[in-house]
Amino acid sequence: MSLRDCLFTVRGTRGVTPSLRFSKPPVIFKMQNAAAVVPPSSVHHHHLLSLFRCSEKIEEAKKLHCLSLKTGTFDHSSVSSRLVSLYTARTINDLIYARTVFDRIESPSLPLWNMMIKCYVENHRSHEAICLFSHLLSEEFSPDNFTFPCVLKGCSRLCAVEEGKQIHGVSVKLGLTLDKFVQSSLVSLYSKCGILDCARKVFDKMGEKDLVTWNSLIDGYARSGDVEMAMKLFDEIPERDSYSWTALLHGFSKSGQIEAARDVFDKMPAKNLVSWNAMINGYMKSGDFESACDLFKIMPERNLITWNTVIAGCEINGRFEDALSMFVRMLQEEDDLKPNNATYTSLISAVAASAILSTAKWVHSYMVKNGIGSDGVMGTLLIEMYSKCGSIESALTTFRSVHRLKLGHWNSVIVGLGMHGMADEALELFKQMQESGIKPNAVTFVGLLNACSHVGYVDEARFYFDLMVNEYKVERKIEHYGCLVDALCRTGNLQEAKTIIQKMPMRANKVIWMSLLHGARNYVDIEMGEYAAHQLIDLAPESHIPLSNMYAAAGKWEKVSEVRETMKKKGIKKEAGSSLIEREGVIHRFIVGDRSHPQTEEIYAKLKEMTEKLKAAGHIADTRQVLLRIEDKKEKEVELELHSERLAIAYALINNSNRPIRVLKNLTVCNDCHSVTKLLSRIYQRDIIVRDNRRFHHFRDGSCSCNDFW
Repeated sequence: MSLRDCLFTVRGTRGVTPSLRFSKPPVIFKMQNAAAVVPPSSVHHHHLLSLFRCSEKIEEAKKLHCLSLKTGTFDHSSVSSRLVSLYTARTINDLIYARTVFDRIESPSLPLWNMMIKCYVENHRSHEAICLFSHLLSEEFSPDNFTFPCVLKGCSRLCAVEEGKQIHGVSVKLGLTLDKFVQSSLVSLYSKCGILDCARKVFDKMGEKDLVTWNSLIDGYARSGDVEMAMKLFDEIPERDSYSWTALLHGFSKSGQIEAARDVFDKMPAKNLVSWNAMINGYMKSGDFESACDLFKIMPERNLITWNTVIAGCEINGRFEDALSMFVRMLQEEDDLKPNNATYTSLISAVAASAILSTAKWVHSYMVKNGIGSDGVMGTLLIEMYSKCGSIESALTTFRSVHRLKLGHWNSVIVGLGMHGMADEALELFKQMQESGIKPNAVTFVGLLNACSHVGYVDEARFYFDLMVNEYKVERKIEHYGCLVDALCRTGNLQEAKTIIQKMPMRANKVIWMSLLHGARNYVDIEMGEYAAHQLIDLAPESHIPLSNMYAAAGKWEKVSEVRETMKKKGIKKEAGSSLIEREGVIHRFIVGDRSHPQTEEIYAKLKEMTEKLKAAGHIADTRQVLLRIEDKKEKEVELELHSERLAIAYALINNSNRPIRVLKNLTVCNDCHSVTKLLSRIYQRDIIVRDNRRFHHFRDGSCSCNDFW
């Protein structure tokens, strides 16, 4: 963006409030009407100026503004200038009225330009501040040492490096680069934007360096990861304040040197709230959840940033229930704090990861009651949350409630539908999105390709893989190749998948090779499975598990023994299968053959009933899914009957009346359990929704949304 080309569009001048009545009679006037006190013909503008000095409220400023127009004193530069000064003052800070007055002044003085630029920056409208600076240059004004710090601060907030460099060049031409305020602003700009060589050059040329300048450079090096240089400057600094210490603390935390960060924290002569928050955040990001909580317990005071840091820390450390508990605790303990977008973002992410629908509905209900709508980012997050919690219906309802649909909303619902095996609905929504004129991006096509993959729509996957480049010029990323390979592997096109992997412009990652390995296992292609496993040896040691499972399914027990021996030597352990189900806010967890539940007897009685009904319906157990070397067929069948999801379903059939059954499983559903769950949905006439580690399965009336491709 060239500053000379940055044009500010001046809108029509807004009228000012015609009423001249003050909410309370001002000190100078005792009468009801200002016009009655001072007739227009006798008003002296100096008298009006005296009124400005006792005006501190926007209502009074507007009435004085109106009085100046009525009495014809507005065009006096001293009056109009005082109006701009009044409107831009921190106590009033009305940018719209300030700009209205400014635009009516025929030749604004440089101080007025400075006031306006500063007001734009302080109101977080830095782009307009830069444009106004450009306008100032076009009027052939010479900015001064008050102008540059303000506009450079705006560049810093936008990280507008190129514009900042142009402004730096203007300051050089005007001979202001030796001014300490301009120099300090340049150091701050370059430091915050990570252009540390430029920051250091300006810093080294400075004569008098104040504490703010030292802190800016230390913070810049710390943020960029050069903690050694930050520490060197910290040791050289003539004096330090809490910002100096906190900047260094941030640097060590960001670089993963959490012990060094704690050392800085402990040595701080005076710890402020920012430093406490920074240390807690450092612990959370390093995975030391307990140390973070210990600090949280003993800190002398907390603010919203503190709570947001802890809630976000719970989420990134997989402590999803703790995130919700902390949110509730904040509401109970902090009457004067209100959650903001950062709070809700972390909370929704935690709820989505936990996949507990009742919690998702409670959070959404709380947001609605507190006036948080579904437009913007919050709507996108809510759609994702409901999708991951297994209620695609609620995700669609939220999507339809958004008044101004943006690309993020469309992407979230398309991805969600694909995750739930509802490819037809996802593809139909994509058509509606095209008709609405919204252009898809890379995320959209990941959602579409994923949707096709999950139901075996391999031809459609090929179509959208080509469409994204040929029609929309969207560059293919590794995720798009991964989705196409996955679709091919699910449908048995293993050789084509291998060819695509070999021709990819980038190196295949472990997700792609695992897709090929899983496909080889499902279609019992030992050679292809071994090829994929060989590629995965260094990328993913856990690939030994599906390789072992493939050999077991093919009855190659010697190979199974070899792989398991290798796993034992490398310390690779297979994760035990478990399933969760929620009832009335309580989570019930089951593992294979679990007998620890209080309702164990009832659960196993229901399991026996289920087995009898399955046999009556013609079910024949797929004993290939038993990955242990058991010769007796009956023993194999019993092994399958005790899989964790079957225990969870039995519990739900006892306790959950006619509501849909929602099960969360940590591993991929095996073939036999998939067939059993389809039959159970028909036998008991119940919708069963299972989320495994790859996708959602919606079982209804004997069929699954995945079309048996998973």
